[in-house]
This record gives sequence, structure tokens and C-alpha cells, in this order.
Amino acid sequence: MAVCPKCGRESTADARFCSGCGSPLVAEPAAAREERKVVSVVFVDLVGHTGRSEVSDPEDVRATLAPYHARARDELERHGGTVEKFIGDAVMAVFGAPIAHEDDAERAVRAALAVRDAMVEDELDVRVAVNTGEALVALDARAAEGEALIAGDVVNTASRIQSAAPTNGVLVGAATFRATERAIAYEEAPPVVAKGKAEPVAVWLALGPRARFGVDVGQHGGARLVGRDVELRLLRDAFERARNERSTQLVTLVGAPGLGKSRLAWELFRLIDAEPELITWRQGRLRRRPFRRDRGGAPGARRSPRVRHARGRRGEGDRDGRRAVPGPARPRVARRAPSSARGPRGRQLRRP
Repeated sequence: MAVCPKCGRESTADARFCSGCGSPLVAEPAAAREERKVVSVVFVDLVGHTGRSEVSDPEDVRATLAPYHARARDELERHGGTVEKFIGDAVMAVFGAPIAHEDDAERAVRAALAVRDAMVEDELDVRVAVNTGEALVALDARAAEGEALIAGDVVNTASRIQSAAPTNGVLVGAATFRATERAIAYEEAPPVVAKGKAEPVAVWLALGPRARFGVDVGQHGGARLVGRDVELRLLRDAFERARNERSTQLVTLVGAPGLGKSRLAWELFRLIDAEPELITWRQGRLRRRPFRRDRGGAPGARRSPRVRHARGRRGEGDRDGRRAVPGPARPRVARRAPSSARGPRGRQLRRP
């Protein structure tokens, strides 16, 4: 039986309103939904802001922090992160919760580098850290309203690493380094003696995205592909139709992170590599901003991909301004890949 909190009258268990006074019956509060996830945490902190604030007018402090917070939020969310909180001049963002991507660690590092570069442009000095690890995620948390999204040692460690980062430097923890070392160039840094840690924390200094020929040259298939014959045949058939009919074929691969979407694409490229003719294609990723109710967004709304024609450059495009020179007309296969902070790539396959 449901008891009306206003008049005390009992109603049936499935009643939504009191049968006596008509007041809505208060439902039992739902249990908090939580789950463990591997996330990447980004901490950003202004250098020397505390000292400047001590001798500055509060309005001047706000005039500095407001654009700093806005620029940091834009860069972090542009790469798919969620800003959990602002604490004075410190910014904390989470990658991997509430929405997870296959490359959250790389997104976090690229976002950290982008924030650093943006602040340098604005003549502000920052220290940035990225740490990856397991955390308890509150699925119903509303980060925009200040509710805590994650909890775990990964947050505390990220904060400690940030305090040891050099000015305008980005330090990452061991798990982040292992997940991104093939995409980001690093320099080993001295271990951080962090408060509360029994052992020094191993860290690396992020230098920037690696530039290499193509996206898949450094990838390896690993174990034998099992149970994907049907999907691989569909991809092969789509490629054959594109080549024979000279028409665009769209194949959408949908699945949870780690299910093998990138591996299927790699297997298709490996089959194409065995072709006797030269096959040229362009490969890119669609960059999508997360849905934000407080900014008037719409769920699932996509933004146009930022397309650059680059040859042999990975991640940031061809910095020296060279463009890919189009050759004879050849069939091309376009792959629609999952959201990522990485830019488009160009690649040519030639049989030895």
C-alpha cells in the first residue's frame, strides 16, 4: 500500500495519486546506478594564479578565469571528454565516462596537448596531467550540476602528477603511456614522489602526436581472426562493388568498444594489400561533440567532419603545407570509423 505524505490516506500500490486528496504519491527513490570503468582523467592547473589572485581585485581574477575555463572546456569537450568540475584555477575532465570510446586515453592526451597549446596562445602558463585507471562511475550523476561523476585512486594520482608537471608540460601516468605510446611521442621523465603513495609514480612527458606514413602501417593483426567470416565477406563484397561498378559503398560497423571493428577494417586493408593493382583511398574519423543540455544541443547531433587532404601524415595533417597529388582515377573505399579526436589520413598501398 502507498501512503499519501499529505493526508495519510492509504492507496493501492500501483496508484500514482492519492485517492483522497489527489496529491502525487512519492515513489521510492531509485538506487544509485554505479559501475566500474577504465577512465582517463585530465587535470589542468594555472601556474602562479594563487599568487596573482592575492594581490588582484576579485573582478580581475574572474576576468582571467572565465575565458580560461571556457577555452579549456571547449578543447576538452571537442575531444570527447566530460568536464566534471572547476576548482578555482583547476579543471578536471573525464574521458571514458559517461560515454566510452575505444581510444579514450589517446583522446585525453590529445585534449591535454590542445589545452596546453591554447593557453600558451593566450599567454597563460599551465601544468597538465593525464592518468588512466579503474574508477567507480556514477551513471546518474549530472556533471553539469556539480555532481561527482567518478571516484577512485585514478583521480588522486592524476592530481599528484599534475602538481609535479613542468610549466606548460603534459605528464602522463604509466597506464596512459602504455595505451598511447604508438600514437603519441613521449620522453621519459623522473618518477614523481607523490604524497600518500608507497612507491614513486612513473611518468612520461608528452611531446606531441606521432607523424607516420598512414594509420595502419604500424598495426598488427595479432591472433587469428575467428568468427568474423560473414562480416569480412560483406566488407570484401562492398569493395568489389565499388571497384567494378565505380560507385560509393557505405558500410557501417557498429559495436561496443573492443568488439573488433578496427580489426575488421585492418583485415580488409590486408586483403586489398594483396591486390596486384595500386589501390588508393582516404581514411578519416568523424569528430563529434558530446551532447550538452545546458548548451541547447540535441542527442546524437553530428557536426561536420574537419577534412584535410594529407599524405603520409597521421593525426594533425601535413604541417608543412604539402597536399596529396591526385593520380589517375581509381576506385576508392571510404570507411566510416567511430568518433575520435584524430584527423584524417591518406595512405597508398603498393604491392612490392
